[in-house]
Amino acid sequence: MRVLGIGDNVVDKYVHLRMMYPGGNALNFSVFAKEEGADAAFLGVFGDDDEARLVENTLQKLEIDISRCRHHSGENGCARVTLENGERVFLGSNEGGVTRLHPIELSEADKEYIRGFDIIHTGLYSHTGHLLSELNALQIPLSFDFSDDFEEEQVERYIGNADFAFFSCSHMTDEETQNYIQSKHRRTGQVLIATRGGERSIVYDGTAFYYQTPEFIHAVDTMGAGDSYITAFLLSMIQDGDIQAAMKEGSRLAAKSCLMEGSFGFGARY
Repeated sequence: MRVLGIGDNVVDKYVHLRMMYPGGNALNFSVFAKEEGADAAFLGVFGDDDEARLVENTLQKLEIDISRCRHHSGENGCARVTLENGERVFLGSNEGGVTRLHPIELSEADKEYIRGFDIIHTGLYSHTGHLLSELNALQIPLSFDFSDDFEEEQVERYIGNADFAFFSCSHMTDEETQNYIQSKHRRTGQVLIATRGGERSIVYDGTAFYYQTPEFIHAVDTMGAGDSYITAFLLSMIQDGDIQAAMKEGSRLAAKSCLMEGSFGFGARY
């Protein structure tokens, strides 16, 4: 299976430790997929600072294809975070750095490259909204992560292009979550997934709801848990098409990732 993450790469700077770790929704997807045995690639924008070098060197060590990535002078994406009882808390960011300042535009060579993959994943923080119709036209399953601070205008603009749409809904009740994802379903074959932290995840496929209780562990760091759920869910769905089995896989990998510092380790002092 060949998978591609398009969009954001960042370093998460843990201010209480003076450590920084590679991360970002799209990049995490590629890394977690590689760790699960997929042939993974990442297409994004790197700056020219120490943060960019950490991320790029890490991806090279992991043997993730970054041959189509762009490079620009300026700050790589970075966020400042801390931990409270193992729960990651965001303190601020540079809003993607060069990824925001130099949005990706797809050439015909890029599109030909992308056609070789089995699934594409991107998201709200990837600054790729302008690419969704082009990506959708390639007729490869497209996944989009709306994260937890999505706005209605963004959802309405992007949801129609997504085969798989993920929402972080810890701020909603069980009933509110069901009603919300049901109201956003747009077409046959589209699957909407809501993760809810320590509460059960909920999926709606246009016909039925599915539920999965998370695996409970003592979390070292919840950074990347949502992205790991997304990754395992998508790999399972592309391979077998069984929603309930995919949700179970998502919960398994999310719990495992909570035992790792940062999204997937590879930290460096700053």
